[in-house]
Amino acid sequence: MSILRVILGDQLTDSISSLEGCDKTRDTILMSEVVEEATFIPHHKKKLTFIFSAMRHFSLELKNQGFNVVYNKLNDPNNSGSLTGEILRLIKNYSFEKILITSPSEFRVLQEIELLGEKIEIPLEILRDSRYFVNIHDFKKWSENKKQLRMENFYRDQRKKNFILMNGFNPIGGQWNFDSYNRKSFDFESKIPQPFINPPDEITNEVMKMVSDTFPEHFGDIEPFNFAVNRSQALEAFKLFIDNRLFYFGDFQDAMVQGEPWMFHSHISFYLNIGLLLPKECVSEAEKAYFEGKAPLNSVEGFIRQVLGWREFIRGIYWLKMPEYLENNFFEASRNLPQMYWTGETKMNCLSQCINETKENAYAHHIQRLMVLGNFALIAGIDPKQVNNWFYVVYADAYEWVELPNVSGMILFADGGLVSSKPYASTGSYINKMSNYCESCEYKVAIKNGSDACPFNYLYWDFLQRNREKLSSNFRMSMMYKTYDRMDSAKKQNIRDDSEKFLNSLGN
Repeated sequence: MSILRVILGDQLTDSISSLEGCDKTRDTILMSEVVEEATFIPHHKKKLTFIFSAMRHFSLELKNQGFNVVYNKLNDPNNSGSLTGEILRLIKNYSFEKILITSPSEFRVLQEIELLGEKIEIPLEILRDSRYFVNIHDFKKWSENKKQLRMENFYRDQRKKNFILMNGFNPIGGQWNFDSYNRKSFDFESKIPQPFINPPDEITNEVMKMVSDTFPEHFGDIEPFNFAVNRSQALEAFKLFIDNRLFYFGDFQDAMVQGEPWMFHSHISFYLNIGLLLPKECVSEAEKAYFEGKAPLNSVEGFIRQVLGWREFIRGIYWLKMPEYLENNFFEASRNLPQMYWTGETKMNCLSQCINETKENAYAHHIQRLMVLGNFALIAGIDPKQVNNWFYVVYADAYEWVELPNVSGMILFADGGLVSSKPYASTGSYINKMSNYCESCEYKVAIKNGSDACPFNYLYWDFLQRNREKLSSNFRMSMMYKTYDRMDSAKKQNIRDDSEKFLNSLGN
């Protein structure tokens, strides 16, 4: 009898554990596009196009290698619409000795698969996902008996364990972290390279039409579509980053420029999170670029920290704390997400730029997400579930395992400090320092109160005041509370009045 090997939509690599030892003459591989996964939240149209096109390309590659692949398209008339429904449909008509599936990346899908395993008579085996540096068991072991789980400590341990950018027992360059070198505002003299562009082929064009016809109400623009949709294209996109962008990535990784959504970032999170690229190969190539003199240490270390440090740490937190992590709301924030997050219609230029670029590209770089879109959601007191839903919907690289801890932990401090040691809240001065958005804004970043003032300026202090009981003991916030306490009563009242008026104007 043969084995049924199920491959999920974010497991598009031939090294996935569910393919190990596959007998091409006997085993069957199942891949399915399902409405349930496309609509449990209304994903960005470009995100759906990317995932379905990449799945179809990967299926074709497997078939060309001689694998027996059953591929169910979304619009197939017999498609049941769910992952478990498609598995049940296949095993009803064929005999398999067992089912193999690599562990899903999301908790709800794992629960769905486990429940299926309890219902069917065929053995269902869930395999470990070996694509990451750190497996879930090892992360849990690392976390035991630690008072605080800090990414920096985890990252240093992983550098040592994997001997990455190391000189014996010490980090190359004499320090572990070069983040302080990576906060430059853009100098407007360096030329920003063009991003990777991959024109849609026949498969992608077919998917684009299907997504447009099936999900017309979903958020986002479907065209232009330029993402890589197979491994060779993803490798090309990554090589373009190494050759053209990595050199300045460190210097300008926090910079924001109007009309330049891509900057010097790698744009490979799409491909890492779906399996077209593997984290170990990306870290290895970046390290190689440093040793070959192609990129400075601050850039290479910064990139490696994102992949080896932050990405692996966030995944560990997700699996360590689910499903309770879904309910975190440390500040008891309850305001509804403003409609402007869907329309981009706001006089705040920074928000308008980031939302509209998100709508166009299903992408925004990490500082846009953290210090503009996230910062506003934090200081405005928006409900974490609604913020998480928005981030999950709009970004092509968003899967719950990476989106939830980043938003609830890093952006909103909704976990009370599990991921981050302080809230990433700021006034408009940070955005003004790191971007040119303020130059074209109807509000004035230099004005602190009143109708012309940048809303970030008074909302920041209002956020501190509203949450003083929960934040005043945080040693990293003490200086800001001392500054607030030196304000006279009239200024404090102006902050409250301006904040109330502005938040009420959001209409919810």
